[in-house]
This record gives sequence, C-alpha cells and structure tokens, in this order.
Amino acid sequence: MSIQINDKAPAFTLYSEAKEEVSLSDYSGRNVLILFFPLAFTGTCTEELCSMRDALAAYNDMDTDVLGISVDSVFTLEKFKEAEKLNFPLLSDFNKEVSRQYGSLYEDFVLGMRGVSKRSAFVVDKEGTIRYAEVLDNAGDLPNFGAIKETLSGLS
Repeated sequence: MSIQINDKAPAFTLYSEAKEEVSLSDYSGRNVLILFFPLAFTGTCTEELCSMRDALAAYNDMDTDVLGISVDSVFTLEKFKEAEKLNFPLLSDFNKEVSRQYGSLYEDFVLGMRGVSKRSAFVVDKEGTIRYAEVLDNAGDLPNFGAIKETLSGLS
C-alpha cells in the first residue's frame, strides 16, 4: 500500500518505549510528524533522531508532535531513548503492521534481515489527513526536513 498526499492517515495503536499504548487519535487536533526508522542504535537512525531531538522546539512551535516508529522491541527503544536523551515517543511496530500500512517496510533488508521499517516521513494534519509523504528506498538517506518544515508552516 502506498500512502498519498490527501489520504486519510491509517489509524494505529502501538506500544511506546514507556510500555504505554499510543494511538494516532491521541493527537487529534494537532499536527503529527511520523518518522519511521530502520533500527535503533544504527548510525543514520541515531543521526536522524538526535537532530529531531535538537530541533523539537521548532516543531512544537508549529503545533506538531513527533513520533518515531521502528520494528525494534519496546525494550530496545527504551534503552535507545535513554542513551540518546530523545524527547519524543518511540513506538514499537514489532509486528510490522503499521510499517506495512504506511508502505514503509523493507521485505528484505541487509544482513539477511527481513521486515524492517523503511526510513520514511509523514506529516498528518490536525484533521488526520496526510499532507507530506516521503518513503526512502536507501536507508542511508535522510528525509527532506526542509520540505517537511515548509509543509508544516503552511498548516499553521
């Protein structure tokens, strides 16, 4: 399935690194930036999420909450968040259902791994509509954060 701009964002409920259920509907009335990332504790993922940590105030100023999603377990995500001092929820899509719904799943990844989230970014507006969608085939690439911020500034 491929998510397109102006589609209704697929609903989901996942467990956070704090072992609490988090649903997309919890953010109704706010913009949400959903960042799928392949694996905790890897170079590009750490770079991406630490840059988001450092820029979070700018996103909050645009009425935007950030959610990171990977297929890592809640236990791994808890350690990753703690190690990198991340200041937004990390959600475990251990069963790969949400990554698949959003068209953000490598069936075959590296080193024989299967079913790993593709690096992706989705902006969901306050009404639950997709306003930006970027799914990267190369896990070493980063989302276009300039375009994401431009999209969000247009939603204010």
